[in-house]
Amino acid sequence: MIKIITSGKRKRAIAKATITKGNGKITINKKNYKTIHPFDQLKIEEPLRIADKILGKINFDVIISVRGGGEKGQIEASRLALAKAISKFAESEELTKAFLAYDRNLLVADVRRKETRKPGDSKARAKRQSSKR
Repeated sequence: MIKIITSGKRKRAIAKATITKGNGKITINKKNYKTIHPFDQLKIEEPLRIADKILGKINFDVIISVRGGGEKGQIEASRLALAKAISKFAESEELTKAFLAYDRNLLVADVRRKETRKPGDSKARAKRQSSKR
């Protein structure tokens, strides 16, 4: 039995996807992905629809566990982990190219992070105005 584990990150959220042979069941934190918000559901379905179009039948089960960050960050991290897992599982160059052509963030993580707070200031960027006149 083939079992592939991949991970995805977005801001503070970290997702781990485990893909095995099966019949197309996708769970996120032990819940079916169809129970989440409809817009988030569409985000998760994007890599599935591309894979379905290229591979034909979806013959794998994916279990995703995601922690940290906010709701949207978790969805983005899950989507990245799912797409990476499908790409590795299918071993299809055509599928990888389709993912990259559709949205590069399906296979490549967004590395932007929050800028650190500067000493003697309340924010990372905004400078305090001097009161000298």
